[in-house]
Amino acid sequence: MPGAPDSPVILHVPHSSRRIPAPVRAGIGLDDAALERELDHITDAHTAELAAAAARAAVVTPWRFVNRLSRLVVDPERFPDEREEMLSVGMGAVYTRTTHRAPLRSADIDPRPLIDRYFHPYAAAMTAAVADRLAVAGRAVIVDVHSYPAARMPYELHGDGPRPQVCLGTDSFHTPPELIALAEKAFAGLSGVGIDSPFSGAYVPLRYYERDPRVTALMVEIRRDTYMTEPGGPTGPGFSRLTSALTALVDAMVSE
Repeated sequence: MPGAPDSPVILHVPHSSRRIPAPVRAGIGLDDAALERELDHITDAHTAELAAAAARAAVVTPWRFVNRLSRLVVDPERFPDEREEMLSVGMGAVYTRTTHRAPLRSADIDPRPLIDRYFHPYAAAMTAAVADRLAVAGRAVIVDVHSYPAARMPYELHGDGPRPQVCLGTDSFHTPPELIALAEKAFAGLSGVGIDSPFSGAYVPLRYYERDPRVTALMVEIRRDTYMTEPGGPTGPGFSRLTSALTALVDAMVSE
């Protein structure tokens, strides 16, 4: 969604949707009830609403890039090849396992049709959004808005560390210390902000990844019990506090 012409900020929301097109649903082995339970666990519920609320409240409206399909269709933040470490638990760009490591799709599925149909167009559109911010604003700041469960899920590869209310995921090339400091200040009102635990990294389109320092990025992972009833339930009073904190971060990134 368009923001202010001069804003460099893109709020990226990749995992908030539960929508699965019928042809894709046909390739998923879960029955309807099991699929709904899996969507409760895997979906970053209410993160699109959080980004929208922060965008409305910001002094300079950020741009928003929101995935309208479930990550069970494709996960646009995974590497689409053998570089992706989550392949080891059946969660590459096309998932074959659930959050509890049960079969989701056939393990020998050819992922290429789904990657060609959904992954590459998404990546191209996000690349174009970043290119537009670089052309107009001279820089692009990607804030990846996620959530994660309070208790470690079986699919997590690095889930044995701290699980703060807000985890800031960083990238050694694209996340400068100043951006981390702005985020720590913006979320200071919450009880606990951590770095790269239980999740690390930040999404940058591959065209710019480790190539263009004008593209900076930060992942904001919010522990779900901070703002909602788990799994997949309604928002609670913490939602408004998070909206204020994310708005403060957006405002700070524009004025830096």
